[in-house]
Amino acid sequence: MDTKQAVVAILKELTGTDVSNNLDDNLFDSGMIDSMATIEMLLELQEKFGIDVPVSEFDRSEWDTPNKVIAKVESMK
Repeated sequence: MDTKQAVVAILKELTGTDVSNNLDDNLFDSGMIDSMATIEMLLELQEKFGIDVPVSEFDRSEWDTPNKVIAKVESMK
């Protein structure tokens, strides 16, 4: 499973919504992800990809769409 598929699967698990056709939709503005889901997403990404995303360094604007999450994970691998 590539990064895109894995991120889409994690987001579907967290939100109950298939985001694969809406990769530029804002996850926060749409209400799909709140602060608790953000923490869960980061934990899932850390476990799946072995990346480290300290919550203190989390900038929501860099993670607010599925495409941005995919790009961020790719850059951290």
